[in-house]
Amino acid sequence: MLAEEVGAMLRERSETLAVAESCTGGGLGDMITDIAGSSDYFLGGIVSYSNRAKVDILGVSEEVLRLEGAVSEKVAIQMAEGVKNRFGSAYGIGITGIAGPTGATQNKPVGLVFIAVSSRSGFICRENHFSGSRTEVKDQAAIAALDLLRSVLCRA
Repeated sequence: MLAEEVGAMLRERSETLAVAESCTGGGLGDMITDIAGSSDYFLGGIVSYSNRAKVDILGVSEEVLRLEGAVSEKVAIQMAEGVKNRFGSAYGIGITGIAGPTGATQNKPVGLVFIAVSSRSGFICRENHFSGSRTEVKDQAAIAALDLLRSVLCRA
């Protein structure tokens, strides 16, 4: 199980994780906390579904939200950095996207999800295009976030 593998890597390094979720609505935190002993490395998560929560809790720039929209690389990065700073964790994950079936635009289709991982050494962000039902998009996004974190940990 991917969440177990990532948790073991964090535990082995004595490092911690916090997550900021939008379109996954807490699904990533749920996957992480399904692993017994996850409190050793998982500090917590914030479901910042509204733009106001992104700004007030995570420190996302209102200007970036206005210019780029909530579903953007810059917002995912600011979410990841904001949650890492808020919790004082070694790693922060930010997820923002459109799970559907509504909310899409011509430039931002259903299934578009940006996932960022922030660490002491910087950040990485990936643009993803998932398909399926709302639940399937949310699940794919949470799994992709764990996979991105695993790749960051493997390079650290």
